[in-house]
Amino acid sequence: MNNRNRNLQYRIAVVIFFFVNGFLYANCTGRLPELKDYFGVSNSTLGTMLFTTAIGALVAMPLTGWLTTRYNSGKLTIYAGFLFCCIVPFIPYSQNIWVGRLSFFLTGFFSGAMDITMNGQAVFVERKYKKTIMSSFHAAYSIGMALGAGSGSIFANYHYPLRYHLLYVAIGGIIALAIVSPVILQQQAGNTTAAVEKGDGKQRVPLLIWLIAVIGFCGMTGEGSIVDWSAIYMHTVVGKTKAFSALAVGSFATAMTIGRLFGDRLIDKAGKQTILFCSCFAAIAGLAIVLLFVSASAVLLGFFLVGIGLSNVVPLTYSTAGNIKGIEPAAGIAIASTIGYSGFFIGPPAIGYLADGFGLRVGLCFTLGLFLIMLGMITYITRGQNSRTISV
Repeated sequence: MNNRNRNLQYRIAVVIFFFVNGFLYANCTGRLPELKDYFGVSNSTLGTMLFTTAIGALVAMPLTGWLTTRYNSGKLTIYAGFLFCCIVPFIPYSQNIWVGRLSFFLTGFFSGAMDITMNGQAVFVERKYKKTIMSSFHAAYSIGMALGAGSGSIFANYHYPLRYHLLYVAIGGIIALAIVSPVILQQQAGNTTAAVEKGDGKQRVPLLIWLIAVIGFCGMTGEGSIVDWSAIYMHTVVGKTKAFSALAVGSFATAMTIGRLFGDRLIDKAGKQTILFCSCFAAIAGLAIVLLFVSASAVLLGFFLVGIGLSNVVPLTYSTAGNIKGIEPAAGIAIASTIGYSGFFIGPPAIGYLADGFGLRVGLCFTLGLFLIMLGMITYITRGQNSRTISV
């Protein structure tokens, strides 16, 4: 088999992992209104439960980044993927709030581990292709999100039991991963021994990663906020049915898909800085529409624009952090991702508590603030002495 065909197999295998991750996650978030009723909790308590998902991811990410520097990253990718699929059906296992929190924690843990490993694999494949293709992997994730939101809406419309719904989609995910796992195994992790400083044996982490991670912090927290709360916003604020409300997640995920399908080409033509600026403006405008115009069509349009805006923020963050010289790709991604996902320590509970006290529209103003901070940070590092960081 020639290198071109082998690289194509690697790419397809990693694409499937991204797709499965997004598909299962959207099936869960698309039915958050039912999960909220299933556990019998308020917005703030649901926010706290989502908070445990973030804790699980934050625990897993640095640990996974460390493991990828010592073990076969392909095997770690497979283990994380299968474990994520296996834990999803247990979310509605018991109505006990503590059992629910444990299931949310484990879901976040294995999803976070899968996030790090599959993005590390994506960086390896991107290097083999010697061109920008990171957005295409995240497009597969967004396609999975869109289809997952759609299937979640169908299951919700027919009032299909949560337990069986999540079990069936998890089984489908396991089958898909099993088919492509042999290809993933052939892709070994690099051994970045040159990244270790001579003398003290410590790995030096460039300032570049921290600057990019701040952008990732705002983008990823904003993305998670929309995914977690858009369906509930459509149901409680706009007043649509739970089945229709799942389309809010679908609108956002569809826009993310479109943006990422064309993202690589746009980045190569316009440059990372231009794309990041345009992304920020689109996200700000979209969320402003959602908050100002309370109608189904306006809200769907607004979430669509937010999806377009955020579509390439995370891929750019991962691609840049994964290509810093002297650091293992998954380790660099782990640093950026951990900082990004740390926003979930603030995001879900902040929105939940604000929603209980002042309404969900005020709660989502928190997300709008993050987008403004992201715009300010991009402006700062592109105009300052570190302007070259975004063009790595």
